[in-house]
Amino acid sequence: MTEWSTWLADEAATVAFGEQLGAQLALCPGCVSVHLAGDLGAGKTTLTRGVLRYFGHSGAVKSPTYTLVEGYELPSRTLYHFDLYRLGDPEELEYMGIRDYFAGDSVCLIEWPVRGAGILPEPDLAASLKVQAGGRLVMLEAYSGAGRAVLERLSANTDLSSC
Repeated sequence: MTEWSTWLADEAATVAFGEQLGAQLALCPGCVSVHLAGDLGAGKTTLTRGVLRYFGHSGAVKSPTYTLVEGYELPSRTLYHFDLYRLGDPEELEYMGIRDYFAGDSVCLIEWPVRGAGILPEPDLAASLKVQAGGRLVMLEAYSGAGRAVLERLSANTDLSSC
């Protein structure tokens, strides 16, 4: 399976789906990169909040629009939340040592990945969020074996209808 989608009714459902996605990412330590695409307000940071909750983060999660990256050192993993919306040139990522973030057992959640085109590695998983019918449509696409495994487990999860 390389593509999968689901509809989420509201913000709470988006956070809950993020937690489920986090649970699947936790099962594949090699899955280190998730690209998050969508218009402003589509729910990218809300989805990230759910992933971080699954890994044990209980504090606030805001988009690192001005700092570009926020790191979360959690008990089982280090997660990096990127927001490249204000990135002037993809080459700036080289100056901040972007490749170092994609090492070891970390998970990188990247908003506005198109702004880092040519520098960012191909994701394991790409999520596109669209506002639709008062909720959100989330479309996921796998680009690696680990990403495909995540999609297969998500599609097999019957609890998603409660999102």
